[in-house]
Formats: sequence, C-alpha cells, structure tokens
Amino acid sequence: MRILRINTRTKEYRFEDLGEYAGLGGRALTSRLINMEVPADCHPLSAENKLVIAGGILAGSTAANSGRVSVGAKSPLTGGIKESNSGGLFAHKLPKLNLLAIVFEDKPETDAPFQNIFISADKVEFKDASAIVGMDNYPAHDKLLAEYGDKVIAALVGPVGEKCGKTATIQFTDPYKRPARSAGRGGMGAVLGSKKVKAVILDPNANKSYKPVREEAFKEARKTWTEILRAHPVTSQGLPGFGTAILVNVINEAGALPTKNFRYGQCDHAADISGEKIAELIEARGGKTKEGCHTGCLIQCSQQYNDANGEYLTSGFEYETIWALGANSLIKDIDDIATLDRICDEKGMDTIEVGNTITIAMEGGIIPWGDGKAAIGLLKKCGSDDPMGLIIGNGVEFAGGAFGVDRLPTCKGQSLPAYDPRAVKGVGVTYATTPMGGDHTAGYGVCQNVLKVGGDVDGHKKEGNVETSKNLQIATASIDALGMCLFVAFAVLDSENGAQIMADLVAAQTGKDFSVDDFLALGVNCLKDELAFNKRAGFTKKDDQLPRFFSTETLPPHNVTWDYTIDELQDAKVD
Repeated sequence: MRILRINTRTKEYRFEDLGEYAGLGGRALTSRLINMEVPADCHPLSAENKLVIAGGILAGSTAANSGRVSVGAKSPLTGGIKESNSGGLFAHKLPKLNLLAIVFEDKPETDAPFQNIFISADKVEFKDASAIVGMDNYPAHDKLLAEYGDKVIAALVGPVGEKCGKTATIQFTDPYKRPARSAGRGGMGAVLGSKKVKAVILDPNANKSYKPVREEAFKEARKTWTEILRAHPVTSQGLPGFGTAILVNVINEAGALPTKNFRYGQCDHAADISGEKIAELIEARGGKTKEGCHTGCLIQCSQQYNDANGEYLTSGFEYETIWALGANSLIKDIDDIATLDRICDEKGMDTIEVGNTITIAMEGGIIPWGDGKAAIGLLKKCGSDDPMGLIIGNGVEFAGGAFGVDRLPTCKGQSLPAYDPRAVKGVGVTYATTPMGGDHTAGYGVCQNVLKVGGDVDGHKKEGNVETSKNLQIATASIDALGMCLFVAFAVLDSENGAQIMADLVAAQTGKDFSVDDFLALGVNCLKDELAFNKRAGFTKKDDQLPRFFSTETLPPHNVTWDYTIDELQDAKVD
C-alpha cells in the first residue's frame, strides 16, 4: 500500500511507500501526518495546510463495517487538528489502486480555476472543472456519472466548499450512486476548496486484488465478528429498524434532548420527528427504512426518505440532523427538516453546525423560531455571494458575531451535537476535552449514561464520567484507525471478545502480530498526536470547558447543571 501526494499548485504528484506511517490507517494516519507535517500555527486555508483522505487499516477487507474513510487537516472551524469521518465507497476503492491515503498539498493562486483530479493506479490527471463549478452536489455528481460511468467513485465539495465556508463538507459517493455521505465536521470541504479542487475521482476500472495475508485466520475472525454484530440488539434490531433517529424519543425521555438552543431537555413535538414516525412515513411513501452507507455494512442504519409525492428526497437522515434542524430550532414539519438536510448535502454543509447556526439566526431575530420555510430560504442562499448565505455558511460563532447573539453552544469553535452535557455528563466531558472540538463521536458517553451499554454511569452526576469519557476517547480513536463504523462499539462494549476479534482481524489481514494492547495503543498514540498539535496551535487547558451558560442555567426537567472545573477535566486526557 502507498501514499499519493498531490501538489495542487504545481500539479506534480508522487507515489510513496508508507515509510514512517506504516502500521497506521484512518484517523491514526491522518492525525500523525498532520501533526508531523503541518505547522500548527499556520492558517487553515493557507498553502501550508494539508488535507489527507485515508482508508483504515482494514480498508478493502471483507470485514463487516470496515469501509469508513477519514479526512484530516487543520480545521478552519476550530483552529486545531481535525478528523472527519464518512461512509461511502471511497475507502474500499483506495486499496484497489494500491493506495492507503491521498495527501493534497500546497495551494494554487486565488484566481486559479477549479480542477477535478482523476486518480488511476500509477497516474494522476488534472482536468478542467468548469462544467461543474458552482453546481450543487447532486447535479455535479450526475455529470461525473455521465462522464466516467455509473461505477464512478468520487469525493467533491459543494458551492460552500468552493467559497471556503467553515461549515463545508466533503461529499462521497454512496452505494446508490448519490453524493450523500459527508465528512461533515470541522470544515474539511473548505480546505479542499482552498486548494481549488472541486472533485476527486478514483478510476472506476481499478481492481487490484487485496487479500488478507492469513486468509483462513481472517475468515474465522470475520465469521465471529459478524456473529457479534448480529447478536447485539442495537446493531441488529434498533439501528436497522429505525436508524439513528431511534434516539429522538429515547433522549427526549431521558430529558437530554437540547431544545430551543439548549434551553430545555425535552421537546414537545419529539414524537412527530422521531425514528418511529420517520419509518412510518418511509414505508407509506415507498422509501427504504434501511440501507448501508458503505460496502459491507451489516448494521444498515441509513435509509431512503421520500417526499409526499413518493420521490427521493434525502438519505443519511441522522438523529443529530433531525435534532439540529428540528427540536433545537423548534421546527416541527419533518418534510421541512428533510428538505433542509437535502439542501445541506447539495450545498456541502455540516448539518449539525448549520442546524445550530439556524438557531442562532432565530436567537438574533433574523427568522422566527420554528419557521421551517424561512430556514429553507436561508439555506438556499448558502454557496452564493448573498451576505446572509455567507454568514450561515460559516457556522455558529461567525453568525453569532454577525447577529449579536451571545448564547453560542460551542467548544473550541465547533457547535455541540444532540445531547445536553448537563444531563449526559459523560458526553459533556468528551465535548470539553476532545481535541476535535464539540464532538459526540469522539467519546460517546451516551452509551453508559443513557443506553446502559458497556456499563451504567449516572449522566446527572460527576462521578465516573471523566474516566468513562477517557476510555471511550481511546477506544473511538482505535476504531477510527481501523476504518470501522463507530456503531460497532455498541456490540463490542457488551462482548467479552469483541476487542480481541478486532485485533485478530488486523493480525490476519496484515500478517503481523496485533494484540488488544496494540489496538488500544493506536488510540492512545492518535490522541497524543492530536493533543500535541493543538498545544502547538495555542490551545491550553482553559479551552477544555463548555460555554458558561451550561454552568449558570439549570436544565429542565431534571434541573441539572454543568459543574466540572477545568482542572477536574484534565484527567480525561491521555498523558
């Protein structure tokens, strides 16, 4: 396996052996490379920043749920290191070109035209992108399908990424020929857009064989791994049945569903935007209640959501999206929320950041609370030169400054997701201390605090949650390094041999001894890289805290507050 380096200014490229990055993959690789090669004090949109797209250690294997892709860079949103994770087909295709990662370096002049980059096994071609520049992602992707065939696998930025908006995503081709999978958080699309890259296309004809070194051992471990995922109720029933939106009613019942910009822990219209309601609508309209976001997915928590006329509207309709565009902004119409989700995919914007930004517009009196149609109008301006679109496309803190709003639910510049940290303290500790900025996926304390998977830790109390978050942050980084879907953690946490089987898969795939200790060391060392980068970027322990209103306001219905000191939170970070 190799690394491909592409200079976006000179259009030179070179294929390299893994060298010092051997043994790494996914987030462990992106974070090591960014820590080693990017000046921590550089501007995120400067030529000194690099963007890395990497498959995991198990990329290209036949292990279930091993097809996630990691995108890493210095974040325009947080000013720190960032890994953004996505499904799609990209990670599985990379090994067929004998590639583990692609590194985009340097930066063309400001007035340089956008380019598409076509990558084959031993060649990189730079192509004029003018035919799709300015286009929304779905029609742009359709043009790529027409040009390269229906087996095309691409990564592309939307109009917001072209304008380097801080909410910008990179959209990846999904198994259904749609650009519906997002590396959403942290503004990775802005970094690729700054390098004047509109789309990256992997040669559809590349088909290099990539087999495990120890085939029989791999087959045995894969069989057990599949059994583990199929035996757990969350990965075999809950997520396939209702998608991640199954959490709407669960988190609302727990009093932890942030409502009206984190003022309340319960939403009166939660049932109307719940996974159960969505599944009912999908079935009535001829959609699909379950589908995988990448090749080899057993969990199948994505879906196809159709509009009232039975026409495809959106997919990947996640809990966090429904919360951000629904409960938190008081929007009640599920079709409005689905339309907002589709617009985010079209323009190339993170639904969590943009959903929170809509609430800031409501706080500032720009549009009324709960007005879905007005929110749709705002998002349609994004990616254009309209000043309001430019404001919304740059996220919560930017919009807060523009609209004179001080209630900004962010940590390290990134807006918080769909769990109030006062009622789910395990994930609150993660928000505060992860190098990623406010990010639930970096250490999903909801498992122990609410779902009681892998343990039972009271989410209303401080005790045990710092240790819980730390352990989850390490395990999550390890899972990201393998290229596994984070949702496998539900089954692994409740399985005696889950971690061991993951280690066995790596050992059999690579032919090198790999233990559970090695698996955890991947996560520890990944976090050390990220913390080291952020320290050089100027972050201190004072940045490991949540906005003040979480400490001064009690959250109904349980009337809990955020009560950790900065020093108490330091124990959640690896040494």
